[in-house]
Amino acid sequence: MRASDALIALIQLTWGFFQSLAGFIAFLFTKKERMFFRRGSLVTRWARGGGLSLGFFVFVDDDSDRDLVAHELGHSVQSLFLGPLYLPVVGLPSLLWAGLPACRRSRRKKKKSYYSFYTERWADRLGGVRR
Repeated sequence: MRASDALIALIQLTWGFFQSLAGFIAFLFTKKERMFFRRGSLVTRWARGGGLSLGFFVFVDDDSDRDLVAHELGHSVQSLFLGPLYLPVVGLPSLLWAGLPACRRSRRKKKKSYYSFYTERWADRLGGVRR
């Protein structure tokens, strides 16, 4: 791990303590397919679908392309910026946008992309994803 990655990891584990703690708990209970470090985060390929970013811990499905990994790393940058505000400002709204049936219906009805929501657009920009 490079010095800059170690510094990012340290910031995630302190300033981003709450989301990193939640990520650590998820990490303990996740079946891991493969793990690697990227941009100061531990990226774990899991058998579950989709992606999740909780501070130092990033989870992506085993079939994920580079854009999903970059997107989830964009959420990690949000965590670096927001620290303890990450969960209420990004985490919870993102989780609701992804999981609530009413949000899914609204996206389908209005033909909106999942990535049109402010948390997701911002993560794309920070991760360098162009959609």
